[in-house]
Amino acid sequence: MSAAVARAARLRGNPAVALTVRSTAAATLAYVVALWLSSQPAPLTAPLTALLVVQVTLYSTLTTGVRRVNSVVAGVLIAIAFSALVGLSWWSLGLIILASLVVGRMVRVDEFVPEVAISAMLVLGVTRVADTAWDRVLETLIGAVVGLLFNIVFVPPVWVETAGESIGDLARRMRRLMLAIGEELNRPTPVARAAEKLHEARRLDNDIADVDAALRQAEDSLRLNPRVKEALLNRVVLRTGLDTLEICAVVLRVLARTITDLAKQRPGEELFPQEVGLALQELLGHVADALVSFSVLVTTQATDSARAAEARLAAELAAAGASRERAAHLLLHGVQRHPKQWQLQGALLTEVDRILDELDPEHRSRRLMEELDRSAIQQRERHPRLSALGEWAREKRPRRAG
Repeated sequence: MSAAVARAARLRGNPAVALTVRSTAAATLAYVVALWLSSQPAPLTAPLTALLVVQVTLYSTLTTGVRRVNSVVAGVLIAIAFSALVGLSWWSLGLIILASLVVGRMVRVDEFVPEVAISAMLVLGVTRVADTAWDRVLETLIGAVVGLLFNIVFVPPVWVETAGESIGDLARRMRRLMLAIGEELNRPTPVARAAEKLHEARRLDNDIADVDAALRQAEDSLRLNPRVKEALLNRVVLRTGLDTLEICAVVLRVLARTITDLAKQRPGEELFPQEVGLALQELLGHVADALVSFSVLVTTQATDSARAAEARLAAELAAAGASRERAAHLLLHGVQRHPKQWQLQGALLTEVDRILDELDPEHRSRRLMEELDRSAIQQRERHPRLSALGEWAREKRPRRAG
């Protein structure tokens, strides 16, 4: 029973499942309303519009609805103009398609550019152009309004948790790869095995793209959502967290490249002496754990949990710093005795230093404040009157005595 409940909870938290259920309900409701208001016997444009308009977030539903209505109205107006001037023939059909696609670009309906031409052709192909044209506009408006109201009444979920899980999964994959690289440092490593780790590090780019898509969806779900407070802060925290992990993934790829080059230079040999290899493996282990602690910190909403995650991150970074100093000392003595490929060994420490710097809480706090300031400036520049009204309201607000 508990397993079934957990499975149901996972399905409910899946954006694809949520969108499927919501789109079906909204499209059905739009058809019922269109049957009541439209003169058409089968007003299928209304449920089609609702199906296209309803998105997984309220913000995307609103923007999609506006573009969809604009595309249909533009297509209808073009069809009315052409029906009055030339009628329907093979050359006029080509001309109306060309005009519709050009106008669609001009009115900036984005992905609904083909809808302008489709609406124009559907209207032009009937005998009663005017009646059919305005019926199509009415059905489109019904579908758009129903889809929008559906998402306003039944507010879509906030997908921050889903994005947080994606960030956590990315950090854990990076941790596993870093631990696997650490295991290669104190044993003979064939070039093919080192190159395999390099290819795996390159595949992290695809993982980052998937996480970025989940994060954009979460950011949209925070916009215009009445249930969310401090939406800007939530968006910036997640976005800067992903940016940090993306930088660390790039450095991890360079680190894997360094190990591969060392393996090419030392075929059949250990990459490092036993003591140095163990020290570097311990260092990478601490850095790998710090990556996961960082992801927990940036995705944790509760204050107490965030404090605990910050404490764990600080402990891992401190342990990594101590291991780094010990490994650097051993590497220095090793390079003095065997200076061959010293630049690759030094690059290894440089790459670790870059990751530690990115995960440092002070560095993250600076980036967070910079992003918040930048977002606030952009908001004021985009909506100067609204920002001025907000400042005026804050100035007029009565201040508490004492």
